[in-house]
Amino acid sequence: MKEKEIKEFVKDRYGKIATKEDSHCSCCGGTGDLVEEAQKQAKAMGYSEEEIKSIPEDAVFGLGCGNPTALAELKKGETVLDLGSGGGIDVFLAAQKVGEKGKVIGVDMTQEMVETAVKNAEEGGYKNVEFKLGEIEDLPLQDNTIDVIISNCVINLTPNKSVAYGEAFRVLKPGGRILVSDLVTDGKIPDEIRESFQAWSECIAGAMDKQDYLDTIKEAGFKDVEILKAHYFTEPNMDPRLAGKIISIQVKALK
Repeated sequence: MKEKEIKEFVKDRYGKIATKEDSHCSCCGGTGDLVEEAQKQAKAMGYSEEEIKSIPEDAVFGLGCGNPTALAELKKGETVLDLGSGGGIDVFLAAQKVGEKGKVIGVDMTQEMVETAVKNAEEGGYKNVEFKLGEIEDLPLQDNTIDVIISNCVINLTPNKSVAYGEAFRVLKPGGRILVSDLVTDGKIPDEIRESFQAWSECIAGAMDKQDYLDTIKEAGFKDVEILKAHYFTEPNMDPRLAGKIISIQVKALK
């Protein structure tokens, strides 16, 4: 499978999710298409009722595999970058934590998602957020400008994770930190699934072996790489061949 073809398929699917042409509201295969279902998915990933109600309704798609803002220990005045910001759920939650003197930047490769996020920001009256169209393997940001990077079930969507983490390291300030929620594997995934475009867009086919994933972060230059939370991932429509092989992790590392 070619990297460009995977990326175009993923971009097309998430564009349809943004415009509600695709009813799947879960990154990994959910089937709900209502606001209630998206909020249910978000709660299952660790978002509280209070958090969900505090942000624009259309920012919640039920995408992701964790709640990175809950563990990032964000402080007032920090500049935060969200890799693969979608409708803006994590950007808006982070914006509340960093306050008026802080700033949160969301980068997403899907035009429709960026447009949705910008609309949500305008309607929500957010003044300390910005959304940029771009790819996580080629971030539209200067070196050493970000205090904290967060990401939610997005890095596994790229076939070139080492480049993505290299870019994260580049834009992060010395002493900065990352907090990433992602899916990894424990055991071999069937080739049929690895070669499925749909499985790539559902965050499964691109998931790396857990240790390889951690090594990729270290090889990008990060230190003190640590898994803060982990649990085996499952959902109603998951292929039975994946049982006990997919792990949701939340990883912290420092520059």
